[in-house]
Amino acid sequence: MALTESRLRQQPTPNDTADPDFNHMFKLLIIGNSSVGKTSVLFRYADDSFNPAYVSTVGIDFKVKTVFRNEKRIKLQIWDTAGQERYRSITTAYYRGADGFLLMYDITNQESFNAVRDWATQVQHYSSKNAQVILVGNKCDMEDDRLITREDGQRLADERGFLFFEASAKENINVKQVFEHLVDVICEQMNTSTDGNAINSNHNGLGPGQGPEGGGGCAC
Repeated sequence: MALTESRLRQQPTPNDTADPDFNHMFKLLIIGNSSVGKTSVLFRYADDSFNPAYVSTVGIDFKVKTVFRNEKRIKLQIWDTAGQERYRSITTAYYRGADGFLLMYDITNQESFNAVRDWATQVQHYSSKNAQVILVGNKCDMEDDRLITREDGQRLADERGFLFFEASAKENINVKQVFEHLVDVICEQMNTSTDGNAINSNHNGLGPGQGPEGGGGCAC
């Protein structure tokens, strides 16, 4: 099964995959343990909505959002992945062709933070070497329940060579900034790369194998 059902229930449409009116298309994946808030972050960014009753994603699904960065129209395919181990073979297949990742943990859940290194290893094994990664500590509004300090998150991000943000989908803290910064660093990587194929910035394939806050503008 290439694409399993989730509550997003979106399917590719001709406008999603064949719209010529954009300068670049980037494929982004949100990964991390189950219940860290991946779907909440996606809905907050794509629809500016929040529902505390979201259930765990089954398999993988996506939303499409168009953004403007430095006078360029960029279409984003943002994939929401299941965090459960039993779906790992499905979700890792979608790493190929990804331009960027949001690797998320829950600042109130030590297990989700401990799993970051395993998720990072999967990104290293299954994605392009040029894929950009931002480590995101979600639920920063829950300060009284915090188990992971901001310093620990930053230290782990530095260790892995990742950018780092804390965010809250519920309170809409840093969600837009995280995505915009990821888009900007992908653009910067594309601009500085000497290999024109290093960043697959205009692919239309939607399946596997196809394929610090307020960052600066995208120059791509």
